[in-house]
Amino acid sequence: MSDTSGPPTGVTPLLEARAISKSFSGVHALRDVSFDVRAGEVHALLGENGAGKSTLIKILTGAEVPDSGSLALGGDVVDHLDPTAAHRQRVAAIYQQPSLFPHLTVAENIALALERSGLWRRVDWRARQQRAARLLDDVGAAIDPERLAATLSMPEQQIVEIAKAVGADAKVVVMDEPTASLASHEVERLFRIIATLRSQGAGIVYVSHRLQEVFAIADRITVLRDGQLVATREAGEVNSEEVVRMMVGRELTAIAAVRARAAGDVVLDVRQLANRALGVRDVSLQARAGEILGLAGLVGSGRTELAETLFGIVPATGGEVRLRGEVAHIAAPSDALRLGVAYLPEDRLRHGIVPEMAVDANVTLASLAGYSRWGLIDRSAERASAARHVERLRVRTPGVSTPVEALSGGNQQKVALARWLETKPSVLILDEPTQGVDVGAKGEIHAIIRELAAQGLACLLISSELPELLAMCDRIAVMRGGTIVSILSRAEATQETILEHALGHEPAAPAAG
Repeated sequence: MSDTSGPPTGVTPLLEARAISKSFSGVHALRDVSFDVRAGEVHALLGENGAGKSTLIKILTGAEVPDSGSLALGGDVVDHLDPTAAHRQRVAAIYQQPSLFPHLTVAENIALALERSGLWRRVDWRARQQRAARLLDDVGAAIDPERLAATLSMPEQQIVEIAKAVGADAKVVVMDEPTASLASHEVERLFRIIATLRSQGAGIVYVSHRLQEVFAIADRITVLRDGQLVATREAGEVNSEEVVRMMVGRELTAIAAVRARAAGDVVLDVRQLANRALGVRDVSLQARAGEILGLAGLVGSGRTELAETLFGIVPATGGEVRLRGEVAHIAAPSDALRLGVAYLPEDRLRHGIVPEMAVDANVTLASLAGYSRWGLIDRSAERASAARHVERLRVRTPGVSTPVEALSGGNQQKVALARWLETKPSVLILDEPTQGVDVGAKGEIHAIIRELAAQGLACLLISSELPELLAMCDRIAVMRGGTIVSILSRAEATQETILEHALGHEPAAPAAG
């Protein structure tokens, strides 16, 4: 099924791609794809990882040049579109992986994106600070413009990227998974920003794997599969099941709630844990063998900070951690690994994988001592181990010598997970493990986590998606202000109850009778 019809007669798109094709090293990323966005609309661009979405949006924003086809802005064909020209034409992008300079402040990052004066000029630092503060306020972010970007969490980085796009006064805004690391109240805030941009006549290209969001805001939906256009449809003409079939070419079921299971012995016992540097305070929890314990909370609640404390990235300043009944002194990640604690971080590209290295080198990176002798790595053993993980986790790759950067996002995440499984942990902390992966890969990662729990691992699952937590977890610990405010059983946990605890509202008492 394919619908490649152009815009209605008399409607000139703000931005139009016509019969675009692009190949990399002989592999077709896009074949004859046409796409457009009109003034005042949200046009959703959907497809599995590897479908060609990223390549298309890089072409739309001038980051890549097509092999064939053409681009038009306001009906006029553009001979060559590069990022500078795209900025002049008021085309802005919010990419899934924020592109902030870590050693500059938030205000300086915003200025670099918006200022286009020459090098030899005087900087009005006060005006720069005021503009950054105003833009952050416009997007509802309580972020100090003087903070270094390196100190921002992933959600905060994404919010700064949104502020940059709003400040660009763009005609076309490309949003690549803008809500991947945002909590529900921040998603609602983003939707209000999108509504404002639409009312001002801007066109939004919206890329997301969250179909509920797509149907909440999109006017049209375009689906790509294997680099080709499947269809462009009005959002009101299709439902989520039809869209998934177009994306993956097969039926997919929703996340099935995990069956209740008997947990084993306590593996992780945290008692009044504190970390002054990260704002973690008085955290107590237990995780048992075979249990999936969820960590819920709004951005800034302390979920990632707790994970970093448990893994020794920033050592605890108070409290106690016991592993299998023994007091554990975790002053560095090496201590955590030695004691059987592994941590899959939220930021896959910065901390989860080394993109330029091969699959096998990534898999063994945290356990090289087991593959080296006299300073030499046993490459044969390394390849054999990686091959076992590739098969076990169903990683789609041409081979274990393939660079990880050549894989789709979901398969990169599986490689990152394989690295920590290679350390043979008894406690596995997973921070947003399905963030930014497509619906097919998400289901596979869920299945892997369940298998790991069934094999006796204690899994701590951090997620901003409440349906994911509710379907996957045996219990859910809710964090607010750096501490755990409640631990809910499966029977007690609902989206409403979790949000009430996360926001600090007292849940309504059940009616008498």
